[in-house]
Amino acid sequence: MGCCGCGGEEGSDRQWKPLEQRSCTDVLWLLIFILFCVGMAIICGFAIASGAAQRLVFGYDSYGNICGHKNTKIEDIKLSGYDLTDRKNVFFFEPCNWDTLKFKINSVALCVSKCPEMDLNSLEDVRNFANNNGSYLCRYDLKVSEYTSKHLKSCPKLPVKSSKPIPFFHRCVPMDSGCTNIKALATFVSYNSVLQRVITGVMTSKEIIVGLCLMSLVLSMLLMVIIRYISKVLIWILAILTIIGSVGGTAVLWWLYADHKKSLNVDDEVAADNVKALLVYAIVATVITVILLLLMLIMRKRVALTIALFHVAGKVFTHIPLLIFQSLWTFLALAFFWVYWIAVLLLLATAGNPEKKSDGYVEFKVSGPLQYTWIYHLVGLIWISEFILACQQMTIAGAVVTYYFTRDKHNLPATPILSSMCRLIKYHLGTVAKGSFIITLVKIPRMILVYIHSQLQGKENACAKCMLKSCMCCLWCLEKCLLYLNRNAYIASAINGTSFCTSAKDAIMILVENAMRVAAINTVGDFVLLLGKLLIVLITGFVGIILLNYQRDYTVWVLPLIIICLFAFFVSHCFLSIYEMVVDVLFLCFAVDCKYNDGSPGREYYMDKSLMEFMDDSKKAMRSATGNVAEMRSMASGAGNA
Repeated sequence: MGCCGCGGEEGSDRQWKPLEQRSCTDVLWLLIFILFCVGMAIICGFAIASGAAQRLVFGYDSYGNICGHKNTKIEDIKLSGYDLTDRKNVFFFEPCNWDTLKFKINSVALCVSKCPEMDLNSLEDVRNFANNNGSYLCRYDLKVSEYTSKHLKSCPKLPVKSSKPIPFFHRCVPMDSGCTNIKALATFVSYNSVLQRVITGVMTSKEIIVGLCLMSLVLSMLLMVIIRYISKVLIWILAILTIIGSVGGTAVLWWLYADHKKSLNVDDEVAADNVKALLVYAIVATVITVILLLLMLIMRKRVALTIALFHVAGKVFTHIPLLIFQSLWTFLALAFFWVYWIAVLLLLATAGNPEKKSDGYVEFKVSGPLQYTWIYHLVGLIWISEFILACQQMTIAGAVVTYYFTRDKHNLPATPILSSMCRLIKYHLGTVAKGSFIITLVKIPRMILVYIHSQLQGKENACAKCMLKSCMCCLWCLEKCLLYLNRNAYIASAINGTSFCTSAKDAIMILVENAMRVAAINTVGDFVLLLGKLLIVLITGFVGIILLNYQRDYTVWVLPLIIICLFAFFVSHCFLSIYEMVVDVLFLCFAVDCKYNDGSPGREYYMDKSLMEFMDDSKKAMRSATGNVAEMRSMASGAGNA
């Protein structure tokens, strides 16, 4: 058996056979994932069956009655079991008494037929409202004639502000709230002229904002296709700027150190400390500059591989244009799941059996093990979200692997994306489930630590604070490493059809063998993609400034411009992350191709022409280096004989 229950077919001498020997992988983990999803469905069903859906949508009063429904009697609750089919709105005695920790209003709630549309400043106004509209705002067991100061606690807190029901959720919400925090916000908005201009600017320029957001979408798509033509220029500009910046910065620090030392006053302690600090900074900068220049010298030839991979990645998008829309499908899937998850979470908040509180009112609570269903639901949020993202990576990997290992690109499947999705569903869902679960195992402890840190803010001592932050940092680093490993494991699985652990092991071996190339691609390639994102943001922002300049209805551009630039960065990040994934897949395919093929008959390369040129240049360089070494040895031997 292999690691983590993987099969034993994956020996260390096994040859990679792209797109061959497909079989179901990590079936046990697929079954576990299916059972977990069944558990999520059971939780949703339990919440709906316990009446939570009706209570959430229609609302309920403090006695357990659902508004707009005929209710059954709850034991020991006097005012329960009422027929409230004509009272469809929830009215709160004290709508401002908001509990921020429990996210609920601590107030008596009643079902009423109509929300008060005007301010009611006295009990006489409450009586008149009841007589005129048939909407009774005091307890059910009180007659209208009993709406007096004697029963003040059984009626809403005065004055009652005018309110309207929320569409579809039937809660009476005050129109002009007397709540302190809401009133303060309203006052701030009313009297803050800058904020008013900002909000006016957003509303006036909404067409420009939408248009520029769409423009950033188009720019991102175009950049994914044309980046292969500009990658070489971007990479060499990056290299030149890095050299100038590092050498120039170091020179400035040494100049400042010399200048400060020359004008140093012996009695000035502050100036002496500054000189020492400048010396330390200059030495550190020198060391970093030397290391950076050495790394660039070592990796200068490997930069050519990054350029070639970017060039081939551009060709991939021209042959498989549907790759561009993978971010969109993933976003829609995640959005649909998140909406479902939030809906079930709200249902769980109102699920359970009625329990009588100390004040005589009813609260719905889940007892026993079911009260911890929210933890299961939270794990489901992380695992299924990671599963959806992993499916995207596996789909992209499968499509790009098909492209790379198809010698005649005219014989590609009609829809490589759909073919890849079919292979994923048919063979590798278990692998994706296992990889996403590993990420979940790291995310959960980190979330717990973040929550503990937020709760202990200002209370913990320095040592505990340092330990918490260290643990969070370590888990964050572990998560990033595992995400990178998982991505390459999915690529290896897409190539060879092996299980998760075997694919991860094979991917690690390939990456270790090509460590310098990996470093070059991950540093230079990521920076080029970052430049691409910034380019889209800058173009979108520049066009936004020009268009906003023609708007004369407001003077503050801050918020519209921020919205435009943030959306442009988000869109460019989503699309160029697809490009990054394609480059990673191409690199692993290239490394496998180089390892098991040499261009001889029967072992021809699969790689693209630009990658082949890179290989030819590398071989020429190696032959030249070998010839030089042999020549030096012969010269040394001749000198020894002489």
